[in-house]
Amino acid sequence: MKLRTAMDRAAVSMDAPSRIFGGYMRVALEEAQKSGCLGEVPVGAAIADGDGKLIASAGNRTRQLKDPTAHAEILAIRIACEKHGSERLLGCCIYVTLEPCPMCAAAIAAARLARLYYGASDPKSGGIEIGPRIFSHMQCHHRPEVYGGIGESESEAMLAGFFTGIRECGGLG
Repeated sequence: MKLRTAMDRAAVSMDAPSRIFGGYMRVALEEAQKSGCLGEVPVGAAIADGDGKLIASAGNRTRQLKDPTAHAEILAIRIACEKHGSERLLGCCIYVTLEPCPMCAAAIAAARLARLYYGASDPKSGGIEIGPRIFSHMQCHHRPEVYGGIGESESEAMLAGFFTGIRECGGLG
């Protein structure tokens, strides 16, 4: 699995409507903002179907739901599968503000999402370009197209602000 380069992203964005990198990532960023306001790590996700219709969005809710799997990607995939009427989201794309962790990357592969667009890289817990590189494993039966760095600066700023606030307040509790 090869992460798309900036040149590849530029070529895709020239062919794609501006809503791909603006609208859907904007929805994901709004979900991330909502999560941060709830004291969750501010990560958001949005899923669009093959016709370009937004079918799901969610933000992290691990603390609120007391569920370590309640990451934005997992919650959005669950909603999209329910709406889509299938565990497979063929032709759909997911937009995430942060590089998915290994668990979320495996769920993206299992759901057969066609493309993954993400904002900031995650040097600590990422599972795509840093860390275990889930889509590169021989056991990974589906490999979506991956485009990183979409809305990167806004995603990074939101995360940095959140964690600065956490450190100043003495932790999550």
